This record gives sequence, structure tokens and C-alpha cells, in this order.
Amino acid sequence: MQKEDLSGIWWRMASKRILKELKDLQKDPPTSCSAGPVGEDMFHWQATIMGPPESPYTGGLFLITIHFPPDYPFKPPKVAFRTKVFHPNINSNGSICLDILKEQWSPALTISKVLLSICSLLTDPNPDDPLVPEIAHMYKTDRNKYETTARSWTQKYAMG
Repeated sequence: MQKEDLSGIWWRMASKRILKELKDLQKDPPTSCSAGPVGEDMFHWQATIMGPPESPYTGGLFLITIHFPPDYPFKPPKVAFRTKVFHPNINSNGSICLDILKEQWSPALTISKVLLSICSLLTDPNPDDPLVPEIAHMYKTDRNKYETTARSWTQKYAMG
């Protein structure tokens, strides 16, 4: 089998899976999240996450981009914040340090589960595996300062 034949098969499999996930998301959206394709490109989505209650991000609306690789779901999607967020596991480029987006990815996972995991990360940061060590240090040593700064960034960047 030629290489382009194989890549065409992968692409069709990925397209079918992405379409199924979109239908599932529309039928049963995860709490406080929404996602869908940007224009006609099924491999490029935009998502929104509402800041979880009981977190310094409450009241914020966070934009996220999702890029599916051609061999999805065998490789994880590339997911990044477009809204600035003060968090030990999210850097200034919007990259997210979340195991299921890297080594713990499994084809059994869905975008819905990824979005819920990101919501959970906003509520419960993982300062022991930080992307931004300074913020992780603040989280561990001065929780009030961390929460005040995170709230202030949320008001500045994620509200209206």
C-alpha cells in the first residue's frame, strides 16, 4: 500500500471520529464547556470553558483552541488556552501541562473528557508538575496571593 493511501485512511478515520465526538458534544455537552469546529475545518476547533465556581477563575470565560492531528485518536489533540490565565500548569503561550494531553493519552478519551479535565485542573492545580514553577511556588507558599492574582487576571483577561 502506498503512503498516501495510508494517510488517506488515517484522515478518514480521524474525520469520522471527530464528527462523532462533535455530535456527542452537541447532544450531551459537558458542564460549563462548549466546543466545535472553526468554520468548515473539522480538525480545528474552538472551545470555551467557564471558570469553575469555588475557584479564583469563577466568572471568567476562557477560550481554548483544539487542533486534531491527522492520526487522531491515536495521537492526542493539541489543546491551548487563548485567554491569558494565571495558573501553575498553564504557561504564557497557553500550553497546558496535563498528562492526558501527553503520555497518558488514550484513544478511549474524548474532547469532552479533555475539557472536563481542564476544568478540574482549574479547580485543583498540580503544583508538583508545574509548567510555571514561580506560580507553583506561590500556590504552595502563599495561597492567598496566588488566588488574588489568579482572580485579578481572570477579571482582566476573561471577563468581557
